[in-house]
Amino acid sequence: MTVSVQTEDFDLAAETAALSVGRSDVGAIASFLGLVRGEGDLAAMSLEHYPGMTEKALVDIVAQAQTRWSLQAVRVIHRIGRLLPGERIVFVGVASRHRGDAFDACEFIMDYLKTRAPFWKKEESPAGARWVDARDSDEVALAKWE
Repeated sequence: MTVSVQTEDFDLAAETAALSVGRSDVGAIASFLGLVRGEGDLAAMSLEHYPGMTEKALVDIVAQAQTRWSLQAVRVIHRIGRLLPGERIVFVGVASRHRGDAFDACEFIMDYLKTRAPFWKKEESPAGARWVDARDSDEVALAKWE
């Protein structure tokens, strides 16, 4: 398991490949890549976190996934700082023996990350900046795992 909170971009192909390098027990890799949407007049999005607490929350989320499914490797990267439309925000990669475990664990991690990880988003537009509230749809998605 590897968890990173960082300002730097990441190489999607390299991160995905790292999930199975040197392993013969991986039969499936499922991944999620989140991007900054350029909807409306969004100029940028700034993501903030609480250092130490955020990484611990991500480790805890992955640990929960590992107790529910048989996973060979997990990689979570979440970027912070100011990001422009089209830039990568988050990567979740899960390797397992079987696709069902990989798909379910990847979705579970993202659902928990969206609702329980201590990140704060601020959107910038020509009209000014505003903090983004949690969406009800994210809580609904989380409920299916409880």
